Amino acid sequence: MIFLKLLIIFIFCNFSNAFADTFDYGYTKDGFKYVKHKHNESSYQHAYCSAHNGTEEYQNSDFTRVDCLTDEYAIEFDFANKWAESIGQALHYQLMTSKKAKVVLILENPQKQMIYFNRVNKIGKKYQFDVEYITPDILKIKHNKCNYPDCKCNKHRI
Repeated sequence: MIFLKLLIIFIFCNFSNAFADTFDYGYTKDGFKYVKHKHNESSYQHAYCSAHNGTEEYQNSDFTRVDCLTDEYAIEFDFANKWAESIGQALHYQLMTSKKAKVVLILENPQKQMIYFNRVNKIGKKYQFDVEYITPDILKIKHNKCNYPDCKCNKHRI
């Protein structure tokens, strides 16, 4: 009986640790919690879209903007913590552009955040939209800075 209790505690602790520290959080001066990111979403978007000959920030007739429009896809980029939101946006862009929807999830820590990609991927298979993920490797980071001057990693903090 004691062995069973210890086994349950061990499993619970290891399972809960698998999801601990998935994101880096900060707090506003008003006490609101938010997820901190080292690089801007637009830096990932620019790197990917440039590599795939896409148009960034394509404006639809309803004034929404597709993050990256290619010959085949209307692509929505989002960080892993916004996985659910990315699905709705991508499907809306598909409707507006007649291009196939694609979600590109940004995984800053793939080992801990793959669960979010798997969620979106499962939904994508069921509802027939494409899903991909990218990591900071796409930014070609040197000396802790990426190549995009507008990225927050290149801004000096005062």
